[in-house]
Amino acid sequence: MPDLNAYYLSVMIAVISCPVLSGIELFVNRLDSVESVLPYEYTAFDFCQAEGKKRPSENLGQVLFGERIEPSPYRFTFNKKETCKSVCTKTYDTTKPEDKQKLDFLKKSMLLNYQHHWIVDNMPVTWCYDVEDGQRFCNPGFPIGCYITEDGRPKDACVINSEFHEKDTFYIFNHVDIKIYYHVVENEALGARLVAAKLEPKSYKHTHPDNPDCSGVPMDISNKASGEVKIAYTYSVTFHEEKNIRWASRWDYILESMPHTHIQWFSIMNSLVIVLFLSGMVAMIMLRTLHKDIARYNQMDSTEDAQEEFGWKLVHGDIFRPPRKGMLLSVFLGSGTQILIMTFVTLFFACLGFLSPANRGALMTCAVVLWVLLGTPAGYVAARFYKSFGGEKWKTNVLLTSFLCPGIVFADFFIMNLILWGEGSSAAIPFGTLVAILALWFCISVPLTFIGAYFGFKKNAIEHPVRTNQIPRQIPEQSFYTKPLPGIIMGGILPFGCIFIQLFFILNSIWSHQMYYMFGFLFLVFIILVITCSEATILLCYFHLCAEDYHWQWRSFLTSGFTAVYFLIYAIHYFFSKLQITGTASTILYFGYTMIMVLIFFLFTGTIGFFACFWFVTKIYSVVKVD
Repeated sequence: MPDLNAYYLSVMIAVISCPVLSGIELFVNRLDSVESVLPYEYTAFDFCQAEGKKRPSENLGQVLFGERIEPSPYRFTFNKKETCKSVCTKTYDTTKPEDKQKLDFLKKSMLLNYQHHWIVDNMPVTWCYDVEDGQRFCNPGFPIGCYITEDGRPKDACVINSEFHEKDTFYIFNHVDIKIYYHVVENEALGARLVAAKLEPKSYKHTHPDNPDCSGVPMDISNKASGEVKIAYTYSVTFHEEKNIRWASRWDYILESMPHTHIQWFSIMNSLVIVLFLSGMVAMIMLRTLHKDIARYNQMDSTEDAQEEFGWKLVHGDIFRPPRKGMLLSVFLGSGTQILIMTFVTLFFACLGFLSPANRGALMTCAVVLWVLLGTPAGYVAARFYKSFGGEKWKTNVLLTSFLCPGIVFADFFIMNLILWGEGSSAAIPFGTLVAILALWFCISVPLTFIGAYFGFKKNAIEHPVRTNQIPRQIPEQSFYTKPLPGIIMGGILPFGCIFIQLFFILNSIWSHQMYYMFGFLFLVFIILVITCSEATILLCYFHLCAEDYHWQWRSFLTSGFTAVYFLIYAIHYFFSKLQITGTASTILYFGYTMIMVLIFFLFTGTIGFFACFWFVTKIYSVVKVD
C-alpha cells in the first residue's frame, strides 16, 4: 500500500521535473513548532541569507497555510564533496538593543523547539534517527537548537549529545552534514535523479570562523550571556549512489516512518467493519418494519379501519408543513450542499494522487477554487427549499445564502489573521491575498449564487405526495427518547464513531506538522460517514413519526449536525491531552481555527441528514394510500 501511495504522490512531480543534477539548489520553508501555532518565515530569524535570489512563487493554498519558500545560501554541485564549508558568521553584541533582540528571538525559538524545513528538488530534507522498538523515524524538519534547563534537564533534541550538559544554556545547531542520494538513469541522457536528501544537525564552537574545522566543543549560548556572541554557520555535503530506490517511490522512506501510520491500519479497518455492520442492521430493521407498516396501511379499506389508524400515517396531513425559521434552514442547506460537493470532489482528486504532499498547497487551492465555483448549487438548493417552505422574501434568501455562512467563516479567519499579524507570523495572510479572496467571493461566488437562486425560484415548488391540512395536528405527550434533545444527542454518536480515528490523523497533520497521505482511506471514511449520517437520521426520524411528531425538518438537520459537537469535544480533548501548545495567542488561534472547522462540519453533516430524511419521508408517504 505505501508503494502505491508513494507512486501516486510522485505522479505530478515526475511529469513536471526530471532534473539533471548539476547545480543543486536548496530552498528553505517556514519554521514551525509543535509548542506554538505561530509559524515564522526563514527571514524572520537572523540566519544566513541568500543575496539577490528570487523567491519561487507560491499558490493560494501555500499562502493560506503560511508556507513561505525562499532561496537559501546553501548551494551544491553534483558529486562535488564539500567538508565544513563556511556559509556566514553572525555576531551579536548584547549591549546593543537590536542585537540583543535578535539573540533573544533565537533563544525563544530554541526554547519552543522551532524546526527548520529545507527542500531539495521538491523533496523535504529529512533528519532520520532511531526511536523506541528499533524503529527509525525520518523527520521532514530539524530543530534550530535545544535548551538545558536550570536543573540540568535536557529538553527536546538536547538528549542526542552527552556534551550538551551546561545548565541554563542553549545549544544551537550551526552545522549540518547533508547526504544526497541519487539514482543514475540508464539508457537516457538525463544523467542522475535525486531520490533522497538527509541531514544530521550538529553544534560546533568554531574557534576560527574564517577557517572552520568542524571539531571541538558544541556552540553554547548561556541564558545569562553578555558581551559578544559569535555564531559561525557551516555545512558538509556528500553524494551517494542509491540503485534500489526508484524515482516513483522516493517518498516511501518518509511516509513509512511516520508515527502511528502502520499501527493504525487495524484500528481503521475495525472501525469500518463496525460501521458497516451497524449500517446493515439499521437498513434491515428499516426495510422489514416499513414493509409491514405499508402493507398494513394499504389493506385498510373501510372507514372503521381508518379510524383505528396509528403510527406515522396519522401525521400525513402535517408532514410537509413548513418548519419554523424556514429561511435559516434553507440557507444552511444551500451552504451545506456547497461544502458537500466541494469535499467530495476534493477527496476524489486527492485519491487519484493530484493533491499529494509533493504538490504543496494543492489541496487547499483546490478546495477554495471549488467552493467559489459551487455558488450555483448553493443558491439553487436554498431557493428551491425556501420556495417549498412557502417563503416569499427571495432577495433576503439569496443574500443570506451568499453572505451568512461565508461571512462568519471570513470574520473568524480575519480575526485570527489580525492576531497572526500582531505576532509577526508568516501564517498571516498578506493584504493582497485577502483582497484576492474577497474578489473571488464577491466577483465569482456571489454572482454564481444569484444565478443558482434565479433558476431555483423560477422552477415550480417541490410537489409533495400528500396535501397539508389547514389546521395543525396536536402532538401527543412524548416519551423521553422521542423528545427532540435526546434524539439529537444520540444521533451524532454513530457518525462520529466512524471518523474519530481519521480525525486524529487529520488533527496531527494540521497541528503536529505531520504529512497526511492516506486519502484513499479518508475517501472511504467520507462515504461511510455519509451513509451513517443518513441511516441514523432516518432511523430516529421514523421513531419520531411513529410517536406522531411531525417536526422532522430541523430535527433531521440537527441530528446528524450534532456530530460537529462531538468533533468540538474531541478537538478540546486533543488540545489538552496530545498537544504541548503554550501561549495565549496560540491557544486563541487553535480554538479560532477549530470553530471554523466545526461550523463547516456542522453544515456538511446537517445537510446530509436533512436530504436523507427528506427522501425517506417523500418515499414512504408516496407509497401509502391516503384518503
